[in-house]
Amino acid sequence: MAKERADLGFNDPLGDFDPADWKPPDPKASTKRAAPEEAALIAKASGFNSREPGTASTETPTNQNRAGGSVVRRRRTGRNAQLNLKAKPETIEAYYALADAQGWGLGETLEYAVELLGREYGRSETTKP
Repeated sequence: MAKERADLGFNDPLGDFDPADWKPPDPKASTKRAAPEEAALIAKASGFNSREPGTASTETPTNQNRAGGSVVRRRRTGRNAQLNLKAKPETIEAYYALADAQGWGLGETLEYAVELLGREYGRSETTKP
């Protein structure tokens, strides 16, 4: 014996619905829209930023460090390859602390670390940041 399926409601009668009663909205009727300047102010107050070139917010995006303070981490540097690795939480914390103390971005900090390790262990193919 087959298991009875749940009723999805496709067999329900449509009741008093008459498609002839439904009319699409009148295209000539205007809906009240906010002026573009007003919409931009509302969007900015709500935290939405424009992606249009030249109109982006001048505020620098920030991340919060673990101590709760704001730290700027995003910069345009030409670095476009991603490195994703796992590390111990204390190593990551020390890495962020080092970058913040020197005022470096995270990619820049990695480049300095690779350069230093290359000098320390005799590898000459490292690149300078």
